[in-house]
Amino acid sequence: MQPGFSRRNKNEITMSPSSPVVDRCPGVWVEGIRISSQHRDGFAVVAVSGELDIVTSRRFDEFLVDVRQAEDHIIIDLSAVDFMDTGSLAVIVGHWKQVTAAGGSLALAGARYRYTKTLWITGLADRLPLYESVDAAVAAGRAGTGEAAAASQS
Repeated sequence: MQPGFSRRNKNEITMSPSSPVVDRCPGVWVEGIRISSQHRDGFAVVAVSGELDIVTSRRFDEFLVDVRQAEDHIIIDLSAVDFMDTGSLAVIVGHWKQVTAAGGSLALAGARYRYTKTLWITGLADRLPLYESVDAAVAAGRAGTGEAAAASQS
């Protein structure tokens, strides 16, 4: 693991504000990111808090790769994301394409427009399965209906 990142446990990576990136950019404070996962009703729920940007998107991608090795159905909880850039959106789209091509599903939950507006600006909010909450995404997945099931078929 690179300096500035720590693994709290097998399912959680944290980026500290004392990351080497901050050391190279005096006067710039990089918001930390926390990523964790839990298993819930047949889904891996990946919870993200902090900023998804050029600094954190690589770790986010690596975390999703690890989750995909064990799970076919994933919900990404964005309710605690404070910022999302297009690079992080590209990470999500890439995993969504791979998961659905393999017959799985990937849905987003809790995205707040103010912090994740790249989803709407790019039009992907209409294309990716998006739910108000993790509970709604799990319910739709359990019912075998809704956008999560439909998106995995397209």
